[in-house]
Amino acid sequence: MISQRLVQMIEAHADELTGRWLKEVRRSKATAGYHALSDATLYKRAFDVYARLGRWVGSEGRLEEVERTYAALGEERFREGLKLSEVVQALAMTKYQLWAYIRDYGLLDSTVQLYQSLELYNSVVLFFDRATYHTIVGYERASGLAERRAG
Repeated sequence: MISQRLVQMIEAHADELTGRWLKEVRRSKATAGYHALSDATLYKRAFDVYARLGRWVGSEGRLEEVERTYAALGEERFREGLKLSEVVQALAMTKYQLWAYIRDYGLLDSTVQLYQSLELYNSVVLFFDRATYHTIVGYERASGLAERRAG
């Protein structure tokens, strides 16, 4: 079972994780399209992921919710004019900041915690893989609709 302590820690520190993510997105050339969006908009987007992580990670019953949420996200990002590569990079940065936080704050100081974090890592990777896939599907769906309307 995924360590509830680690999930609760992530959710409890969603504000700090979001701040770290926002700084990285603002600095990166790979997310240049995000630079035009307000801090408040970007903050809300990342905070929602971190604050709801426990709801989605390791919960097979929530697969349809992840699919709907991230397909809609992909459609919205297309309508905002963001490049698909930027959207995927922003998702990757969200995942990276999560692990950097766990590493930086020494939350892996025992064998049990290491095992729990590996279990959480596997679930988080699976979640972000699914989220990325459905984001791309939504983005492509919106792109196809736009192309058909223009043609």
